[in-house]
Amino acid sequence: MKSAVVFCGANTGSDPVYSNAARELGQTMAQRDIQLVYGAGKVGLMGVLAEAALQAGGEVLGVIPFFLRKKEVCHEGLTKLYVVDSMHERKIRMAQLSEAVIILPGGYGTLDEAFEMLTLAQLGQGQHPIGILNVNGFYDALISQLDHMAAEGFLKPAHRKLLLIAGSIPELLDALESYEAPPKEGKWIKL
Repeated sequence: MKSAVVFCGANTGSDPVYSNAARELGQTMAQRDIQLVYGAGKVGLMGVLAEAALQAGGEVLGVIPFFLRKKEVCHEGLTKLYVVDSMHERKIRMAQLSEAVIILPGGYGTLDEAFEMLTLAQLGQGQHPIGILNVNGFYDALISQLDHMAAEGFLKPAHRKLLLIAGSIPELLDALESYEAPPKEGKWIKL
């Protein structure tokens, strides 16, 4: 795995454990020579993650819509910055630049990005391994909901398995690196 997109919050949350995890992930990705792709923010977990990767000597690619750059939430010191027209284009570009998806704590935007990648994988439109770093049990309720959706017949067991879950950074990165995409059921579209 040479690159991974990380979806995470534009806020740091109420517990420093989230910032610490973002910092550690950024450092670890740099140490493992995994290029960080993210939403180009300088605020919240996004900013903590990017700064940590940069300070550890890593490459950091940011993708941001022009309207967010105008709001001055953009990190201008990245290895490479892509400015796009929309949030939709941002997700497409981040997927194109990465080989894997990592989900840290966040809000609506983080869930939107994560579920779009999962939906593409479910529909056979992408093969990125997708993993949650379940920091401090942040995603326990969501994981229970996904299990409930599978139990109630709204999510096939094979599709439920598309989301990898780990409690530590080494465990998650190892799972992403060893991931094998399910057999293609139809035509895959390269993002």
